Amino acid sequence: MGKKYYISLFVSLIITIIVGAAIIMAIGFNPIDGYVQLFKGAFVGSFNFGGTLELFVPLMLTALAFAVSSKVGIFNIGVEGEYYLGGLAAAWAGAYIVGVPKLAHIPLCLIIGGIIGALWAFIPGYLKSYFNVNEITTTILLNYVAIFITKYLVNTVLSSGSGVAKTKDILPSASLSLIMKPSRANTGLFIAIAVLIFTYWLINHTTVGYRLRSVGNNAKFSEYVGIKDKKNMVIGMMISGAIGGIAGGLQAMGVYGYFLGNFSANIAFDGLLISLIARNNIKIIPFIAFFITSVKAGGLGMERFTGIPKSIIDIIIAVFILLVSMEGIIGWAKAKIDTIKLGKQKNDAVNQAVAKE
Repeated sequence: MGKKYYISLFVSLIITIIVGAAIIMAIGFNPIDGYVQLFKGAFVGSFNFGGTLELFVPLMLTALAFAVSSKVGIFNIGVEGEYYLGGLAAAWAGAYIVGVPKLAHIPLCLIIGGIIGALWAFIPGYLKSYFNVNEITTTILLNYVAIFITKYLVNTVLSSGSGVAKTKDILPSASLSLIMKPSRANTGLFIAIAVLIFTYWLINHTTVGYRLRSVGNNAKFSEYVGIKDKKNMVIGMMISGAIGGIAGGLQAMGVYGYFLGNFSANIAFDGLLISLIARNNIKIIPFIAFFITSVKAGGLGMERFTGIPKSIIDIIIAVFILLVSMEGIIGWAKAKIDTIKLGKQKNDAVNQAVAKE
């Protein structure tokens, strides 16, 4: 990923802003007022900026989870299920494990959430690597299974008994501290950044990461040189699942204070899109995640103060994704054209040589 990609990304952003302005004008509103309120809704004031940071954490981590699985050549659409189960597991640990000091209780809850997420990701990872079962099918189906499991548990054995489908409140010793009141932004932001940095180091500067990347680039060659491709595919998926589980745990412990039925509004699928836009580059993911988060968070303020429908934000994000994707499509088309031209030149050279003879 070189300079050309960053230029393309910047150009796509500028074009997206222009297209968004044109759409806003077409429905009878002032695009300048709209963008001003969009900016204020995302960044001005503790409540607004805190709301942006609150949404940024799960989007960045779910995007990171997808990127890690991609390093071993697996398309993990199951991050949503891992997010649900990790959140429920962390909420259970935070509510039912008592007598533990805060410095130990918070990491314990996140570790439990991460382990549950990793074990859930083990299933499609094992099926893919050892039996070549399509991971897209298994992960999509397992998402529904995970969601229904959590719904059953919060309505039965783990129910708070309050009439709302949720667990008991997490104990103060397991709750993440708020950092920007009155918003729900919390210290989970710093934990998420630490997870990102650790994952980048693990993937790019360790032998474990080298094996994972090698398997993702060429599984057969990796096996030939002694790297166990199947085992490393499973490991990559489990790391991905652990990150998804931690993301759910941070949401339960920092934003809600319990696990709630319908825990996620397709957070992990937005994370998947962010990872694809960033081409699974861990260094780029936080910046793309912050941009998408800012637009989503600012959309509420834009609608409130200008009357511009919030659905415009979904259109703007879709246009941005389309433009970024087109850059890859255009690059692929150019490569194909170059290949065809090269083949034609070779054929012409052969024909000329035959004619001379």
